[in-house]
Amino acid sequence: MEFTNVLIVKNAKEHGVNNLYVTNGKYSDKSYDKIHADCNGLVAYPSLINIHDHLVGNWVPKGAPGRPYANTNIWVKELNDSDPIKERDKYLKTPMSHLMEEAGLDLAMLGVYKNIFSGVTIIQDHVPRQKDEYYQSFPIKVISDFQQGHSITGKNWWGGDELSEEMKKTRGKIPFIIHLAEGSDELSRGEFDELVEQGLLKSNSIFVHCTALTTEQFKQLKAAGASIAWCPNSNIYLLGITLDIDTVLKLGINICLGTDSTLSGSTNLLKEIIYTKQTFPEIPNETLFKMVTENSAKALMLDTYKGKIEPDVDANLLLTRMNKKDPYENFVTLNTCDIELLMSVGKPIFGKVEYLKYFSWDAKDYYLFECNGSKMFVTGHPEEILKKIEKKLGYKKHFDYLPF
Repeated sequence: MEFTNVLIVKNAKEHGVNNLYVTNGKYSDKSYDKIHADCNGLVAYPSLINIHDHLVGNWVPKGAPGRPYANTNIWVKELNDSDPIKERDKYLKTPMSHLMEEAGLDLAMLGVYKNIFSGVTIIQDHVPRQKDEYYQSFPIKVISDFQQGHSITGKNWWGGDELSEEMKKTRGKIPFIIHLAEGSDELSRGEFDELVEQGLLKSNSIFVHCTALTTEQFKQLKAAGASIAWCPNSNIYLLGITLDIDTVLKLGINICLGTDSTLSGSTNLLKEIIYTKQTFPEIPNETLFKMVTENSAKALMLDTYKGKIEPDVDANLLLTRMNKKDPYENFVTLNTCDIELLMSVGKPIFGKVEYLKYFSWDAKDYYLFECNGSKMFVTGHPEEILKKIEKKLGYKKHFDYLPF
């Protein structure tokens, strides 16, 4: 397939108008068929990676009655008694360690749709490692090769092995993910030293939040080659603070941007990008772009997609309107209805109905709706999940991240 006359953003440095080719689910150097889509006036980006989400946690509204918190361990305890979780748990009965049971997969799929509608094709779902069938159930990639811990203080209360054992299982070849120093008090400040003592500061580590880390601790993190998953909306909502982003950027730490769940974070990743740019206008647009593409691909140790548009890698494509002439400025202003087409490994996942004519497709496999006057499609049937939730709750439930 050939996308003609499109502004191709290959990475955070290279962009230009050209033709873009996709063959057998990969970007290629030429067209091998006669399928052509005229994309004059549109922008082709590598699709996005959400480095931090909790898919079954994407319920609404946010729940944090006692905020701001000194640390989020307090919030986790309060959350279980909050109205949003009580409402969600009328539908979700299964523990976090067994999400294939009961309604766990439905709610995880709802979280996947939240991501699809913001141009994401790869998600790190921070929960205990699930059965393989769980990761094979989604229309986009939910990372399955990882080990995890909830936090240093909370250990693995939600399921999983001891933290040191989880790290050993990675053998340094897959990421180890854990919430770290999420707060501002003495308990939060003490977590980094405990983490080091337990042998968890490694090059394959992804530390989520890090709001209590000092400059010296950030230097140690940089020296180890570890990465950070940053969720500023969630941090500021729950804690009233976020990490020292100036120090992180000056040190050149591999920092990635994620959403967290909607119980504390942004509506979706595009909204998180907009929020971050508005809150930290000094961060270059190109840097924000890297945080949800190249940096996240590096942190997750991906092998078939590096968060760039280049030959012979997975054709994960985000095709959008051009609202701003500069493609990186355009990027930090995008909303769901600006998306023309989202592809995962060459397959159409979401976009304008007019693009389906370029693919072999079956109407029963897609849900059609309107978004700001445009006829849109999405793979699968999120509306059926809403019907199940409505039946269980006894009333309709609206989720802001669903554009219908």
